[in-house]
Amino acid sequence: MTRALKPNSSNDAKSDTTPLDMRRVMPIFLLVFVDMLGLTLILPLLHIYAATYGATPLQIGIVLATFPLAQLVGVPMMGALSDRFGRKPLLIISQITTCLSFILLGLAGSLQLIILSRVLDGLFGANISTAQAALSDITDKTNRTRGLGITGAAFGLGFIFGPLIAIITFELTDSLAIVAFTAAIYSFISILITTFMFDETLPSEKRGNGSDSVVSPLIIFRYLSRPLVGMLLVLMFAQQIIFFGYESLLGLFTLTQLGLLGQGNAFIFLLIGIILVTVQTRFIGKWSAKYGEKRLIIGALVMLAIGMLLTGTTPEQAHPFYVQELVERDLLEQSASSTEAVIGSIGVSLPENDTNGLGGVLWLLVAIVPISIGAGLIRPAINSLITQHVSESEYGQALGVSSSLVSAANASAPLIGGIIFQTYGATTPFLLGGVLMTGLVVVTSGFFRKVTLESTTM
Repeated sequence: MTRALKPNSSNDAKSDTTPLDMRRVMPIFLLVFVDMLGLTLILPLLHIYAATYGATPLQIGIVLATFPLAQLVGVPMMGALSDRFGRKPLLIISQITTCLSFILLGLAGSLQLIILSRVLDGLFGANISTAQAALSDITDKTNRTRGLGITGAAFGLGFIFGPLIAIITFELTDSLAIVAFTAAIYSFISILITTFMFDETLPSEKRGNGSDSVVSPLIIFRYLSRPLVGMLLVLMFAQQIIFFGYESLLGLFTLTQLGLLGQGNAFIFLLIGIILVTVQTRFIGKWSAKYGEKRLIIGALVMLAIGMLLTGTTPEQAHPFYVQELVERDLLEQSASSTEAVIGSIGVSLPENDTNGLGGVLWLLVAIVPISIGAGLIRPAINSLITQHVSESEYGQALGVSSSLVSAANASAPLIGGIIFQTYGATTPFLLGGVLMTGLVVVTSGFFRKVTLESTTM
């Protein structure tokens, strides 16, 4: 029998949301924020760290890729273990491993030890996905997207303040090792937060048994084989590889199109962070309750597509204070420093002096609004929908698989985007990203429509 479809007949579109238990949510928010501070302290300087030991550009690429590639194997397994033994013990093990990896990085006297430190953290450092699983334990489908948005906000705040602390620490001490040890201190603080503030969210009676909690590197294929969950995981990977390609190339794009260097790019990324955190703390819960996760996902993809297409059409116009000769001098000074192994002989075209104006900057500022909104919505909405289609005893491993696919996308996106940027020009990766994201809108909308029709035709 076929039931009539209603505009908001989806189970995930409810207005009567359950209030979040902030007493239990805040420790998760704090430990994610502090963990991200530690991680983002080393990320902006990791390539320089490797360069000081004579690493070639290829070896630097290996250093940067080892962490996400190790996560592809380790995070789902750690998630499955948290389903079996509880969130708190696995969080503590994960955070201890992360802390030790930062200490090893600070003590590293060779490129091999740097790589080892990143592999160690990647295999066992499942802090974020385990925290997301803990939050899923204490929420239901009416408020889970809002809860995951709060962890996303902690993630975003870490990315805002972590690099700033790293740069200040490096400027004051002129020591990359001290930056690594500072990251270890933040990681140790997160251990204390978990030990003394975090209450176990997965009681023993709800922990997975042999059939639900599978500890194997092949867990990822188990979830990809499920129609809806597999589609959501593929969507997570696809949108992340497009978005992270945008994110990793944005600084180079603003240099070649607008003549912006460090301070200008810092302002742009700060603005992106502010919008993203605002969306995840103030709006995602309301929008999820009103429209449901499926519509939220479609809306986020539309915002990302619009933002990328607008970015790709940004006019090549230098900012009003741009002087080509000064920018060229700054780049030459950087290439003569310890970052020479990173920059090498790569040539970029800079705007001419006679193009100065506000048009390009204002256009880009408009473009980053929809892309920041979309970025703030997409991952919490997808992860929330994933948890609604797995059992409670699988939250850890399902979110671990999701997190590992994000890591895989982050490892490959800069390489793919860089090749396209260098071969076809500065605007091509962003225009192509917008077209591909539009394609995801069409495919995902069709899939969700098919799933809805099947569920209402019985």
